[in-house]
Amino acid sequence: MTNIVTKNEHVYDMLDSLLRDEGAFWNSFYEDRNKKIPFFVDAPDENLVNYLERGIIKPGRVLELGCGPGRNAIYLAELGFEVDAVDLSSEGLQWARERADEKAVKVNFIQGNIFKMDFPQHAYDLIYDSGCFHHVPPHRRVSYLDLLNNCLKSSGHFAITCFDAEGMGLNIPDEEVYRERSMQGGLGYTLEKMHEVFSEFEELELRKMKDIQQPADTFGVPFLWAGLYKK
Repeated sequence: MTNIVTKNEHVYDMLDSLLRDEGAFWNSFYEDRNKKIPFFVDAPDENLVNYLERGIIKPGRVLELGCGPGRNAIYLAELGFEVDAVDLSSEGLQWARERADEKAVKVNFIQGNIFKMDFPQHAYDLIYDSGCFHHVPPHRRVSYLDLLNNCLKSSGHFAITCFDAEGMGLNIPDEEVYRERSMQGGLGYTLEKMHEVFSEFEELELRKMKDIQQPADTFGVPFLWAGLYKK
């Protein structure tokens, strides 16, 4: 981090430094693969499967933000998508690569911070986010929206699952994140906040995820929003 602020990015970096080290946190999180974490299952999101079965989304080039152990990226690659899948955690990506190798599926897994990467402009038919956005701090929210606009093709789709504020009990005011120097496990979003944050995109669908009892062919928990948007 610079000693003198001369660019907006310097401010963002300074605010990042007030919060936890995300890379170290997620590496530790993925070290024990036997933990009873709902999304450790090897099954794609039920909403994503639904979009494809309904023909709303068709195979093309996709960028997944925060892919973790790769369950959605691998599912899309199996259906013929060209997949770039990004995550901060080298541990999570190692697991993802092992899963992809087991299924003989090609995915371009990339380790890094989504706000520090040079993604190709207007190159993606779909950007998918399953659980990354609610870990994005408030000062990076505008950068997140810029990423969507800069990387999606015209009429491209953006799909997301993220914490429901009421279902998770995480309706945290933005200023509290910096007062407490903590995002308390993630930021929850009300229906109104979802509408406001993604207002520049055409909302095709916004609902709660279905509760899918495991083991199953798909994943779903009712405390997450499932949203589908079009640029």
